[in-house]
This record gives sequence, C-alpha cells and structure tokens, in this order.
Amino acid sequence: MSPARLLLVEDDDAVAGVVCLHLQQAGYAVHREADGRRAMDLFDRQPWDLLLLDLMLPGADGLDVCRHVRGRPGHVPIIMLSARSAEMHRVIGLEMGADDYLPKPFSMVELTARVRALLRRAAGMARVTGEPAPLHFGAFRLEPSRRALFRQQQALPLTLREFDLLHFFVRHPQVVFSRAQLLDRVWGPGFEGYEHTVNSHVNRLRTKIEADPHDPRLICTVWGVGYRFESDVGARP
Repeated sequence: MSPARLLLVEDDDAVAGVVCLHLQQAGYAVHREADGRRAMDLFDRQPWDLLLLDLMLPGADGLDVCRHVRGRPGHVPIIMLSARSAEMHRVIGLEMGADDYLPKPFSMVELTARVRALLRRAAGMARVTGEPAPLHFGAFRLEPSRRALFRQQQALPLTLREFDLLHFFVRHPQVVFSRAQLLDRVWGPGFEGYEHTVNSHVNRLRTKIEADPHDPRLICTVWGVGYRFESDVGARP
C-alpha cells in the first residue's frame, strides 16, 4: 500500500524541516510548499490525502488556501497549524472548514496522532459497505453510504466532522445533548479539544441547512445545556 500523501504548507523552514522529518519517519509521504498561492496550484494538480496548513503565508494566507480547497470536489482533511493560539483564530479556522487546529508550538507526537486519526476517519469513509437507507428531514436527504447531503437534487458540501455531527443529530431527533456529550460521541473520547469546537461546527451546519441561521429551527440551542435536533420527518426508508 502506498503511503498517505500529505501536503505541508509552511513558510518557516525550521518548522517545516522538523514536521517533514517526523512525519516521514512515521511512514507518510510529505511534500512541503512555502507559498499559499503555489500550494493551491499544486493541490489542484495532484491528489492529496491530508493538508497541513499554516495560517500566515506569503502569496495567499491559510484561510484563502482552506477556502480554495473546500471549494473543490471531494473532501481532503485539513489540520491548521498556527502560532496564533487565541480562541478566535481557532474558531475562524474551523469556520472556514478545517477539521482540526493545532497551535504552535506543538508536540510532534500530538501532531502525528492527529494526522493518524484524521486519515483513519477518512479511510473509514471509503470503506463504507452496503446501502444504508437515506435519512430525510425537511427538504433534505442525508445519504450515509455516500456521506453526502442533498437539498432536493443539489449536493451541499460537508466536512468530515460536519457530516458526522449532522448524521448523529438526525439519528437522535428530539434528544438534548450537551457539548461535552457531542464531543465524546462525535469526535471520540480521545479528542482533546474545546467545547467551543461544537459551537463552530453547529454554526457552519446552520448556514447550510437552516432557512435563517440566526433563527434556527432544526438545530436548536437549549440554553445552559447544549443542542437538540428538531425534525418533522425524521428517518425514513
């Protein structure tokens, strides 16, 4: 089996050298690009299994690159790497479609673990077998076998985590879940993230499925507790 192909977009030579060395030792094929605009061109020309993306870059910044990648067909996992550790920057990265965010300085052991976890989740998508029945809610159709969301015949792009979160909500209508419970059930018990991560993903889902994201009727906030999914149709064959 060929090693997973990782595209590292990082303009700091010292950081890039350490990251490349450790991930190559872990068995991955890593290509480093220092310029955001060149990284977008390279992404379009070759297939990649995962993107490691710095936030501050020459040519085009990490948010521009993330936006570009999310505008393309398919889903490549993205881990943002940035010296900006403030919560606001984490939220912006997640809002733009990153699957994970790791502030600098970071442990190479932790980075490798997060790369491995995202690649494992992406591989799980590709190994889906059988044809589970679509799940319907309102004007939407969620197809687990294709990991796809449709409004009538229009496909709506979802990141890995967005799909998993929406799939979980649709399968558990009318049940109130705290943010901690959602982190545990959707991200997994080993995820060392912040509960605000759930808020960010819920906000992104609302922009895609709510008629008015500021007055949500599907993913409802239960103040002081968490979220509840409302569906007038629920799951049906």
